[in-house]
Amino acid sequence: MHRRLIVPGAIAASLLLAIPASAADFVPGAPGIGDPYYPASGNGGYDVTHYDLRLKYQPSTDLLEGTATILATPTQNLSRFNLDLGLKALDVRVNGRKAAFRATGAQELEVTPAVPLPKDRPVSVVVRYAGKPSEVKIDGWTAWHRTPDGGVAAQQPESAVWWFPSNDHPLDKATFDVSVAVPDGTQAISNGVLQSQSSRLGWTRYNWRSDKPQATYLATLAVGRFDVTTDTTANGLPVVNAYSKDLGANAGAARASIERTVEVAEWLEEIFGPYPFNALGGYVPNVRSGYALETQTRPFYSPRQFANGSNVSVVVHELAHQWYGDSVSVKGWKDIWINEGFARYSQWLWSEREGEGTAQELADWVYASRPADDPFWTVKPGDPGPENQFHLAVYDRGALALQALRNELGDEDFFRLLKGWPTERAHGNADVADFVSYAERESGKELDALFDTWLYQPSKPVTAPVPAAERSGASASARTAAPAPAAPPKSWAKIAATNTVHDHGDHGDHGRGDGGGHGHD
Repeated sequence: MHRRLIVPGAIAASLLLAIPASAADFVPGAPGIGDPYYPASGNGGYDVTHYDLRLKYQPSTDLLEGTATILATPTQNLSRFNLDLGLKALDVRVNGRKAAFRATGAQELEVTPAVPLPKDRPVSVVVRYAGKPSEVKIDGWTAWHRTPDGGVAAQQPESAVWWFPSNDHPLDKATFDVSVAVPDGTQAISNGVLQSQSSRLGWTRYNWRSDKPQATYLATLAVGRFDVTTDTTANGLPVVNAYSKDLGANAGAARASIERTVEVAEWLEEIFGPYPFNALGGYVPNVRSGYALETQTRPFYSPRQFANGSNVSVVVHELAHQWYGDSVSVKGWKDIWINEGFARYSQWLWSEREGEGTAQELADWVYASRPADDPFWTVKPGDPGPENQFHLAVYDRGALALQALRNELGDEDFFRLLKGWPTERAHGNADVADFVSYAERESGKELDALFDTWLYQPSKPVTAPVPAAERSGASASARTAAPAPAAPPKSWAKIAATNTVHDHGDHGDHGRGDGGGHGHD
């Protein structure tokens, strides 16, 4: 037996370590993460690393029952903290001990743990909750789609509060395990890889895993009756596509588009580098909305996207987001251009690939078809404001900015940037200024004036993005006076048909609407 000699100094040091910090050192976490566009979104004081959601959903009644286990680390000494949740919390435990809680505001769940939480010491939070998501309205709107055979959670910039408690902002990404029990004969679709499926006593449980950091709005749940197709990519990734059984006349066009997901993803890998996640796919539930959304690994598509036939362009848009928006996410919602400008430009690049119009021809058409007094030009893609966050200018003028950058740098450097950015920033967050700094560093050129012109000036730039060959042979005034293209490129109709990808509905005064950017032709 060995006895340890403890000297008086060591005793004193151990006693100091055992003395807790003063209660005055512990303060509440902020009820918002600090996004000026959406002050109530997210929360301060902690960082989530993982969500484990165990759910049961009854389509006939829209009743959702859940237990969420949240693994997080305080970023300050916390006396209490907030979660974002619209459903009714029934019980909360922090580190296994019952915690006090109350609902405040439109979507806040205020939690006071039995013991204050020291900074940097990991904690577990378990929330039992229940409710009918379709009955939850926040600022007059809902992110929950009720369908004839179930329900769907898919919205931007928020959807989590309708089905699980979270730190609901892209700045706090985490991994996810989503386990959902639904009546036999009904499927539950979520993100990532289906780990297992089992049936018992009339219920089937689906267990999904998304093993890379994921923003809460990119988590999705779809319950209903689906035709599901599965496959594996050449690199071994599982592919799951799901189509509601009652898509009617849109069914064929939806399948003809989404079944090309692997082909599109492989092409995008040539542009943006290796695919960043553990699964691929897409799903089309029977919803009445018109938009699509880049829910991570498995984009959501409304049937109306295929009302005029197949449209691979929308698949290109949502899959491009897997790199630009999902892997590299915004720091704040004002930075939406680094999502949407790049996703739109990927559609222009697909048009080049298909021989239906070059990106330059599309840029010329967009520039010429909007007169200088069109309100389109007053929207600043680099900071559009919450009322214009999904305005068409963020997409089309945002893509014009990239064509201007391409012309300035040349193809070799431009495409090197497109591939390098999602590699350098993989699974993180960034703002517009980060991309500008990155582009300047990698190209060795001063680009502030270019980005200011295309992203921040509330007016039509004097000249369209001009290829270097033209720039050297014509004055700016000559370029400005050039006649508008007689007709749009062949791909334009398909691209314009996807304008509703950003039409997230009328959400009252909460700033989630398009701001009048429709009717682009």
